[in-house]
Amino acid sequence: MRGINIDTEKNKEVLKRRARNMSTYLESMLKWCFLALFTGSICGTIGVGFHYVVAFVTSFRGENPWTLYLLPLAGLIIVFLYRSANMADDGGTNTIINSVRSADKIPIAMAPLIFIGTMLTHLCGGSSGREGAALQLGGSIAAFLGRGIKLKDEDIKVITMCGMSAVFSALFGTPLTAAIFSMEVVHVGIMHYSSFLPCIVSSLTSTVIAGALGVEKEAMAAPVITQLGLHHLGQVIVIALICALVSVVFVETMHFAGHTYNKLFKNQYIRILVGACLVIGLTLLLGTYDYNGAGMPVIERALHESARPEAFIMKIIMTALTLGAGFKGGEIVPSFFIGATLGNVVATLIGFDMGLGAAIGMICFFCAVVNCPIASILLSVEFFGGGNIALFGLACAVSYLISGYSSLYTSQKIIYSKIAPRPRN
Repeated sequence: MRGINIDTEKNKEVLKRRARNMSTYLESMLKWCFLALFTGSICGTIGVGFHYVVAFVTSFRGENPWTLYLLPLAGLIIVFLYRSANMADDGGTNTIINSVRSADKIPIAMAPLIFIGTMLTHLCGGSSGREGAALQLGGSIAAFLGRGIKLKDEDIKVITMCGMSAVFSALFGTPLTAAIFSMEVVHVGIMHYSSFLPCIVSSLTSTVIAGALGVEKEAMAAPVITQLGLHHLGQVIVIALICALVSVVFVETMHFAGHTYNKLFKNQYIRILVGACLVIGLTLLLGTYDYNGAGMPVIERALHESARPEAFIMKIIMTALTLGAGFKGGEIVPSFFIGATLGNVVATLIGFDMGLGAAIGMICFFCAVVNCPIASILLSVEFFGGGNIALFGLACAVSYLISGYSSLYTSQKIIYSKIAPRPRN
């Protein structure tokens, strides 16, 4: 009888302990659901506003090509605004990534500055994307909100990722990708799953708000291979391998351009004027505006018709000239452009479907430049549906490995070796 009583007491203690743990988990869930809803609502609404502003200025530029000649003036305004806010040496998205890893404070001035800077860059034909602005907008606003409600440093890191997820999702309509990308991009090889619930709630909240305010989800079509053959796998590996190699060229070109501008032109005003003149000159030389702005129309064409073989090279050069000089935006949509056009060309050469080749190139090139294979595979599903998920997975695996440790984000930390299951030296 005594043994039975002891066992009963132990069972009661175990149940009490589990009840306390469950209470803690429930409390944490409610806390982060509330904070994520709050953050997702605010950042999502701002993200929608940003989407419409960028769409408007892009449309206006398309109807009024003369705005290209205002690029030098836009550059001067951008430099003036950043210098006036004491953010002349702003690290952009790297600042956001650093803040999640450390206790670095993100200045709230980053939000209006990146909003205006990206708007001016797109209005006047600079070659840049939107996601850099999305991460900086969301991260800086969320961190500001976290400080305002007196969150602890560790919680501010999480709410910063919530903000990143929210604006990314508002722009692209990819809530799952947005949540995982915000978690995966900081420490490649390690994801803190405690952030998953806040990030997914925030990104879903943002997606709902964006849909309610009329923002259409970025959805694209690609052919589906229903009967896989070994030759298909070989063709996908070839596309991914070439995309990975070119991704290293893209990343190094971006870093080289920034370093060269800084070395040759110490004065930021002169630097951005030179960059603006180079972009204008190259545009006139090429005789097309395909490489100005984000380039979404070219991406969509690459999914359905043959791409120009030099398109990916021209986009690399134009984006490096633009962002290296100090214009604002991001590199992700340009990476979609490069990957889609390159994938299209390679697929045509090796007898693979060019539309599917463009889709695979787009996703695996993104994977290679940001080192986020899980987010990349999810992005393929949210963009193209799940019909080819295995092929996209294979392409991402190859491009992740072959791209090595190059990254668009110098603050990104790759924890584990890509060729062995051990911490990176």
